[in-house]
Amino acid sequence: MNKSMLYALAAIAMWASVATLSALTHDLPPFFVAGVGLCLGSLLTVHRIQEWKVPIKVFANGVYGIFGFYFFLFNAYRLAPVMEATVLSYVWPLLMVLLSPLALRGTRLGLNHIVGSLIGFAGAALIVTGGKLSLSMDALPGYLMALGAAVVWASYSLFTRRLPGCGDNAVGGFCLTSGLLALGLHFATEPAAHPSLAQWGMMLVMGLLPMGAAFLCWNRAMQLGDPRQIGALGNTTPLLSTLMLVLSGQAALHGSAVLAIAMIVGGAALGTLPMEWFRLRLPLRA
Repeated sequence: MNKSMLYALAAIAMWASVATLSALTHDLPPFFVAGVGLCLGSLLTVHRIQEWKVPIKVFANGVYGIFGFYFFLFNAYRLAPVMEATVLSYVWPLLMVLLSPLALRGTRLGLNHIVGSLIGFAGAALIVTGGKLSLSMDALPGYLMALGAAVVWASYSLFTRRLPGCGDNAVGGFCLTSGLLALGLHFATEPAAHPSLAQWGMMLVMGLLPMGAAFLCWNRAMQLGDPRQIGALGNTTPLLSTLMLVLSGQAALHGSAVLAIAMIVGGAALGTLPMEWFRLRLPLRA
């Protein structure tokens, strides 16, 4: 596994820990938690604050991706059942694979990328829902918000690869700006938050890891790696999240989990294999 995949896996593992880490903060307003966490995450690169200055397109893309994702996702949770919204938001790895030829010149899709991503997404949906998914037209605005979150994250990731001049330390500026915007939404739309000392401590951990270091690792992965392979690997996020919940005693595996795990792992493996492995080698004619 190359360096880009290791960085992507590190980011995915940190994002997967959010469900487990947020057990103490579930009763706090979501935009408050996101705002505090992102501001704390920005501290990881504040010692290189001079590198926060980047071209306006790069800065706009960073804030669009980080703040935009949380904006759409939290509104999706408000307007639709959490399970269905979560499944729809996990379309981002599939979108990232399918949109890569449009966003990046010279990128082509192989059958393994498409099939692997479809299998991986199906497995991700299965492990989140346990095979029970019911969509209601009454929650359509929430579903659209969840899909919006997926589109934002997929396009942000691809633009990160396309736009030059986005060093890792610049991500701290994206996080701080996104955090301040989230806090602004909190004060404008949510009730006042009164976190306990333990909740402050958990927000510190979340800020430094999934809302801080994870974005740095993802930026490095997108700068170095193949978005088609990284997108396929992204389907492992709900799997790792579920396994962490099980290990922490907060959840139990349902009957379809074995099939879901096989689909996610198999889809990720298929999508990350080089295209050359799937090209037919015809015999040369004399």
